[in-house]
Amino acid sequence: MPVTKEAVLERLKTISAPGLSGDIVSLGLVSDVFIADRKVFFSITVPVDKAQELEPMREAAEKAVNEMPDVAGAVVALTAEKKAGQASPAAASRPAPRHGHAPSGHAPSGHAPSGHAPSGPQSGKRGVPGIQSIIAVASGKGGVGKSTTAVNLALGLLANGLKVGILDADIYGPSMPRLLGISGKPEVANGRTLKPMQKYGLKVMSMGFLVGEDTPMIWRGPMVVSALTQMLREVEWGELEVLVVDMPPGTGDAQLTMAQQVPLAGAVIVSTPQDLALIDARKGLNMFRKVDVPVLGIVENMSYFIAPDTGKRYDIFGHGGAKREAERVGVTFLGEVPLEMRIRETSDEGTPVVASEPDGPHARIYRDIAAKVSVRLEAEQSMSATPAIVFE
Repeated sequence: MPVTKEAVLERLKTISAPGLSGDIVSLGLVSDVFIADRKVFFSITVPVDKAQELEPMREAAEKAVNEMPDVAGAVVALTAEKKAGQASPAAASRPAPRHGHAPSGHAPSGHAPSGHAPSGPQSGKRGVPGIQSIIAVASGKGGVGKSTTAVNLALGLLANGLKVGILDADIYGPSMPRLLGISGKPEVANGRTLKPMQKYGLKVMSMGFLVGEDTPMIWRGPMVVSALTQMLREVEWGELEVLVVDMPPGTGDAQLTMAQQVPLAGAVIVSTPQDLALIDARKGLNMFRKVDVPVLGIVENMSYFIAPDTGKRYDIFGHGGAKREAERVGVTFLGEVPLEMRIRETSDEGTPVVASEPDGPHARIYRDIAAKVSVRLEAEQSMSATPAIVFE
């Protein structure tokens, strides 16, 4: 029997709201429930400052729905609504637009807005031979589709004619072996250097190729830094125009290692539309700015859902939050990626949508994002280039 919205809400009445009298349904915290292909989507509205402590409540709600008969999966997010006139967090420290651009995401005179103040080439950072540009794909929190975005961005850059590699920098939760459907271990050259794995024209390196999928990585910061350094510098990448680095979520050791030791050409921030995800995205954006890494732009993932049977659009997690944030802080808005079953299915199958359905509408979205990243990258490189002064 097909699962119904009423049955889902009835099950959610068993989930209490900590600190409040009643369940999450009776208190009106559950958004409209959407069901498609036996999968259930909804969000739970919570106060912004209580988000972290209420994460177990979200997990309990997701578990309760997943255990229902005939439910194939559940996607549950915490979201928050600002009251009218309420300033967004960090508004007091709102940065002024850089390079004379208004914070609209659009630039006069054909120049893209910049996410940092110009300061010339990043000094003291040793590059990787053969790699022209290194781009970090980051998010302030997990669960926003960063790795799926990173791999499809890399494939989009490849489809647009560039030589591209991808480094999976998430030591604790590597995704590339599964996302790209790659198994086996990399070959060793010269007794020391690893040869990257290859799929769909991408050169790939991940900790997931070196340890078993079920092996826990119980490593402290220095070991993580060492592993990252080896995967970056002791791999035969060859000649690449762009190396995309899929960063772990947050702003910890891996991000600081890449930002402080590698001349990153820029960072792409991935977020979902709701306020809570955007709060975390700001942290990532500000971290890159503090270490003088250009922010190439923001991608809004899970931006909207189009029902396959009716074609009706649903903004399950809100809509446009990432675009508004990009305008607020004066960085480029790179595009919206829908919450689409086909993107998730191809990722799970190891056949990313840009590679498996290159002429489809979702692949075009990623290629368009890749094209904007390329334009921003060229703009940043031209601004950081130091002109030579010749005396005759």
